[in-house]
Amino acid sequence: MNALALLRGIWNYRHFVFSSIANENRARFARSKLGWLWMILNPLGQALVLALVLSKVLNAKFPGINNEYAYAMYLLSGSLGWALFSEITTRCLTLFQDNANALKKINFPRVTLPIIVVGSALLNHLLLAFCTLGIFIMLGQAPPLALLWLPVVMLINIAFALGLGLLLGIINVFLRDISQAFPMLLQFWFWMTPIVYQSTMLPESFTQFMRYNPMFYIVKSYQDILTYQIPPAYSDDLVWMAVGSLGLLGVAFIIFRRASSDIVDEL
Repeated sequence: MNALALLRGIWNYRHFVFSSIANENRARFARSKLGWLWMILNPLGQALVLALVLSKVLNAKFPGINNEYAYAMYLLSGSLGWALFSEITTRCLTLFQDNANALKKINFPRVTLPIIVVGSALLNHLLLAFCTLGIFIMLGQAPPLALLWLPVVMLINIAFALGLGLLLGIINVFLRDISQAFPMLLQFWFWMTPIVYQSTMLPESFTQFMRYNPMFYIVKSYQDILTYQIPPAYSDDLVWMAVGSLGLLGVAFIIFRRASSDIVDEL
């Protein structure tokens, strides 16, 4: 199946993809009276805690931001970028096991499964991003012109997360230890990424090592755009990150296409 046939299959099953995303999000808030409001209340509650507690303590460590709630905004910005990456990779990790019955019994383009994961994660991410911007406005930070960069960074984030998650998901079908090891790696990865602290707080040697971390550039771009209100500082590195992410995604889909029958047999 070439790329054109792959896209045709996705297009022909677009209603299946959209309905699956809608049903998934509907089921997420089933039996909840507040429903989608929880997507607003959770980040709002987090922001209030950070604003009232941590921002007062750590405000002095954020020069260049004329806002007493700078730390809350910095943390929310980085967390926003990390949340999209974490959701896509974590869900792709067990994607094939979770849909084993459908893969065995229903004839449909299997490529739609990761597309559904991305669609659902992106919908949640966009809603959370709008809520975060609303919180920033409440904290006195107007939406910047640099916000135009955010969709670009989101797409790079999605490409990297999907490529990595799909590769791990394929390996996990044949080696189930991956699903046990990756959550621990993800936790370590989180703390190796400057989300709750600034990279400038660390020794220079450690900062240089941190730049081998792909999520450093993505998270830093979210923070630059939303908190510092400037275009991504590492724009050249972000270009290479985009190229590498697309390459990783391409390799993942090639392996997925060739291993799809073996995956079904193994399940």
